[in-house]
Amino acid sequence: MDLNLQQRNLEHVLWCTGHQLLLTNIIRAEGCYIYDESCKSCMDLESGVWVTPLGHNHPAVNQAIKDQLDKVTHTGYCYSSEIVELSSRAVLEACGFKQGKCVFLSSGSEAVEFGIRVLRSLSGRKKLLCLHDSFLGSYGSANKKNPDEWHFLDWRECQTCEKAEICDLNCHVIREIPFESLGGFVLEPGSASGLVRFPPSAFIHNLVKMIKSSGGRIHINEITTGIGRSGKWFGFQHYDIQPDLISMGKGLGNGYPISAIAISGEVAGMLDENSFYYQQSHQNDPLGCRVAKEVIEVIRKDHLIDKCKEKGEYLLSQLKLFCEGYSFVKEIRGRGLMIAIEFHGSGSWPAAYIFQELFNRGYIVSLRPGLNALRIDPPLVVEREELAQFLKAVKEALILTERINQNE
Repeated sequence: MDLNLQQRNLEHVLWCTGHQLLLTNIIRAEGCYIYDESCKSCMDLESGVWVTPLGHNHPAVNQAIKDQLDKVTHTGYCYSSEIVELSSRAVLEACGFKQGKCVFLSSGSEAVEFGIRVLRSLSGRKKLLCLHDSFLGSYGSANKKNPDEWHFLDWRECQTCEKAEICDLNCHVIREIPFESLGGFVLEPGSASGLVRFPPSAFIHNLVKMIKSSGGRIHINEITTGIGRSGKWFGFQHYDIQPDLISMGKGLGNGYPISAIAISGEVAGMLDENSFYYQQSHQNDPLGCRVAKEVIEVIRKDHLIDKCKEKGEYLLSQLKLFCEGYSFVKEIRGRGLMIAIEFHGSGSWPAAYIFQELFNRGYIVSLRPGLNALRIDPPLVVEREELAQFLKAVKEALILTERINQNE
């Protein structure tokens, strides 16, 4: 499409995401594919903004929306609907909470901010712990990350530590944390602001142990790592820890704007006793809850988490095999269908070039502004054969990149 025409198509839209706008008039989407007005298709290996684990326009989710539209879509502060309770039970079961309660909201950022407010309310302490490379939210305390509210733990040294499998509590990285002044730990288990880095298990266990022993609580931010993305229901389940709060968004609505925070039974009881209040116009809306319940049911019925693990292992192993011998590839990391390819070099070379070459071949991956890395987050419903075709495109793009490097 002509660039000037693309610009006219969105003349009155403020495009401020920081991402390159490639297509301006997608008229249809189905499964892993999006289609423009010329019926040209692209395979969406970014899952929208990582929000469509069931692919675009999943028929069961669409039918759930249609059914709920004929009943009730929105409730008030003094009346509710049974579907909210049924959705809460489904979410808590996926989280592994035998008891507990849920609050449904509209965005992942809001769910994280809600959890932060709970941590501070329970502990009476303003300061919280988070890893230095975590992205927690688009607004509020999570976005501002003021030093008087957050202790940022730089764990880069832990990535190459010889004692990573045991994690010595006497290590200066842990000894320098002021646990007695912290109200809790907000853990993002693997996304690392798009770079897909996974903290060592023993390290996380020690942090959780020390936070809890000092009276703090554990809040897991599963906005990008939850709803099956990592090959388990949630990213924290790779660490065998028990959180107090779990915030989730993105895939919970398969594109519909619904988020949730799951609260352990103990913490829910404390909030009831302390008369904790939070009011938002679209809190516990029946329509969003019906969607969330359907998404969870489809993932269970179609065994998508086990399939995600299997297909993710295949994709990761093949990418590592294909990238062997290319000096510009720094590292490939992943769990389930959440994979990052990081490159050597300053700026966005060669990530931006490979991104464009993949798009030219009909594939959309994620190129985060300011990062020399590509992120691959296909819908959980992607077929192995589709991944095989994508791998061929990756191989072609790598070959072209190597030629450019050799000619410089």
